[in-house]
Amino acid sequence: MEAEVDKLELMFQKADSDLDYIQYRLEYEIKTNHPDSAGELTPVTEEEKTAAEQLKSHMPDL
Repeated sequence: MEAEVDKLELMFQKADSDLDYIQYRLEYEIKTNHPDSAGELTPVTEEEKTAAEQLKSHMPDL
């Protein structure tokens, strides 16, 4: 059972890492291909911040 939990934890860590990489690539592409609009990105809303914090509280290792 512990091995299965470890495997799931690794899957979530990989998913989190993949999302971080996707965010980095998107920001890079926007800055590279649309430098005039790069500063106009919509900031994260309070609702999005709260949702992210709640998710991370359920998975403290992320």
